[in-house]
Amino acid sequence: MINRIITHQKNNSFFLFGPRGTGKSTWLQQEFSKIPHLYIDLLNPDEEERLAKNPGALLAQIESLPKTCQWIVIDEVQKLPKLLDVAHLCIEKHHKLFALTGSSARKLKRGHANLLAGRAFMYHFFPLTHLELGTQLDLHQALQWGSLPKLLQLQDPQDKIRYLRTYTQTYLKEEIVAEQVIRKLDPFRMFLEIAAQQNSEILNFSNIARDVGVDTVTIQSYFQILQDTLMGFLLPPFHESIRKRQRTNPKFYFFDLGVKRALEGNIGLDLPEGNYGYGKTFEHFVILEALRLNAYFEKDYRFSYLRTKESAEIDLIVERPGAPLALLEIKSAKQVDERDIRTLRAFKGDMKQKTEAYCLSRDPIPKMIEGIHLLPWEMGLKKIGLHPK
Repeated sequence: MINRIITHQKNNSFFLFGPRGTGKSTWLQQEFSKIPHLYIDLLNPDEEERLAKNPGALLAQIESLPKTCQWIVIDEVQKLPKLLDVAHLCIEKHHKLFALTGSSARKLKRGHANLLAGRAFMYHFFPLTHLELGTQLDLHQALQWGSLPKLLQLQDPQDKIRYLRTYTQTYLKEEIVAEQVIRKLDPFRMFLEIAAQQNSEILNFSNIARDVGVDTVTIQSYFQILQDTLMGFLLPPFHESIRKRQRTNPKFYFFDLGVKRALEGNIGLDLPEGNYGYGKTFEHFVILEALRLNAYFEKDYRFSYLRTKESAEIDLIVERPGAPLALLEIKSAKQVDERDIRTLRAFKGDMKQKTEAYCLSRDPIPKMIEGIHLLPWEMGLKKIGLHPK
């Protein structure tokens, strides 16, 4: 059994948002296995239909609980946002505690759902991190297939391919079609493949719109759908001026490597070490690890990228409260040297604020060259503060 590193306050209600298949339900069942609780599973069609017809039935059910049953767990609450009004009432009137999970924030946001006005903390759940996998981490497997928990149970590569293809089909069926998010599915299906191919690149909305055959505004709304359904995130450009940041296009990263490769149609192909695709996938992997650990350990770090007009680029910039700006170059090489830090060296001298520069790679030997840290990627993430204190 994999121990997840997420923690929650034991005496406060909370939302837990994360994509499907990341293990939210399993974690909840383990977390509350020894605690009296009422479990409402809205993925159960009968349960969903019962409460959709009569949300008040949940209130009656809760009011009949013994006093020793303090917690109510509602899995996939976005399917019935009206239940949040019941939760609000029960928190205020009956002093109950709620654990509320969701794989999409879209319906809650668009429906102006009751998010309990600060009475419930907000947490996020992700595929497995390297800290959770520990000695079970196989980096090549993680780059090839991603790190959704189900994949640990599958040994046959063909089964992994089937699972990831099914995952993307389920996303279209249950998150997009069932929720009536868009009117026409074919352009969105084409968009998903192109978005996966453009993963980690600076977005050119006009070019993507031309390829998909829709307008730019529609493409921007499609990327918003991906964010709302927790399929990925935007990485903004860095600039000391917030106004200038907003004028430059962001990058987009899918939440999982395997899902991204399935969407672009490459999941059946091997990922050979050393080529361009391998390097981009490793960069994606390290950035995902950084964002996941930041969320789990509640570091409040801010992430961005930086590219000049001459196309020199820093893969990841980390703004850390109370600490110098961290500039990260991510290299998939097993051996790095001064040739790999030329861009870092140039940027480090040009930044107006105090900075620290890091080159994170698969090189197992830590080095320091001209004040720049060349570190194994795991050590680098720890060095910049993305571990618990």
